Amino acid sequence: MAKPHVLIAGAGIGGITAALALLQRGFPVDVYEQTEELRELGAGVQIAPNGSRVLCELGLEAAMAAIASIPAGKEVRLFTTGQAWKLQDLGAEAMSRYAAPYWMVHRGDFHRVLAEALLARAPASLHVGARVTGFEQDASGVTLLLSDGRRVRGEVLIGADGVHSQIRRTLFGEGRASFTGFMAWRGVVPMQRLPERLRRPFGTNWIGPHGHVVTYPLRRGELLNFVTAIERDDWRVASWSERGTIEECQRDFARWHGDVQTIIGCIDIPYKWALLGREPLARWSEGRVSLLGDACHPTLPFLAQGANMALEDGLILTRCLETDPDAAAALQRYDRARVERTARIVQGALDNVGRFHNPILADPVTATAFLDREFAPDRVQQRYDWIWDYDARSVAV
Repeated sequence: MAKPHVLIAGAGIGGITAALALLQRGFPVDVYEQTEELRELGAGVQIAPNGSRVLCELGLEAAMAAIASIPAGKEVRLFTTGQAWKLQDLGAEAMSRYAAPYWMVHRGDFHRVLAEALLARAPASLHVGARVTGFEQDASGVTLLLSDGRRVRGEVLIGADGVHSQIRRTLFGEGRASFTGFMAWRGVVPMQRLPERLRRPFGTNWIGPHGHVVTYPLRRGELLNFVTAIERDDWRVASWSERGTIEECQRDFARWHGDVQTIIGCIDIPYKWALLGREPLARWSEGRVSLLGDACHPTLPFLAQGANMALEDGLILTRCLETDPDAAAALQRYDRARVERTARIVQGALDNVGRFHNPILADPVTATAFLDREFAPDRVQQRYDWIWDYDARSVAV
């Protein structure tokens, strides 16, 4: 039987990954993207072993290795004293344990690798300047509706159109996005601007009573990624392109260690945005239409798993469509394979709020006992092994 023609709304990380997985297995695919030019905003993305396995399966290992930083490890540091607790080895030890690399990459570099792979393998499959307004489906297929009046016919539609998904809205209604109480800062710093002590090839998570700061190397160590979450209720603009000032960012971290202040002072332009949240959907699929990535399971960036979940989604979706010739049944299979895991990861990110922003961290004495307990090696391993061990290539679907 001919494989179903799959339409994908959205050419972000999840949408293109799904397209590449589907093309690899012989599915006809078309991807519709509302922007005129493929360009990812943002800064750093962490690709853990559960995500890098997917990219290696798609033949992208060499291209990713060329743009990535492979850190020696991860550590937690206390916001006042700078005292450090090692979390994980992410080099040879991680490769041996998980048989897949841990990559830290610039989002723009990563998206370019994916887009170039798609254009190389199926150049006619990508349609830019195509804003989706909705869809119609019937027993034999689905019609994607575009703002310019075009009607595109296929057998399956996947909404990979992000946290403000039009496909989700058409399927399940508007829903409610709520302010989480966190505002984020982000920026990148050329590594050469920093003093030698801050150029270490480590991912560092500075934690304090009302906020945290994450830094890690990008682009083979040429850049340092800087991203934070701070408890503030006076900024509720969710755009990633809103500029802030170094002075405002430094005020938010005025009581923090001098190393944090030094990094902020080296940023050209710090950007700020409000973190919004949605309850995970209990189901993603209706008939021949389903969702992927942030369209169905947006998560707080406190577990470094947002991109990885989208990568997993793309490969599992493909395997489900390959396993079951009935498109609607295949999408139900996809729901069963993914909804519980992604909801658990969303909850895991929420759980980290209590570790990264705990009021007990204000006192160095109680903070030390808390960190010794919460970031003991066995506890860290327990929190992460079930996530990183997941293999989207072979897990039951």
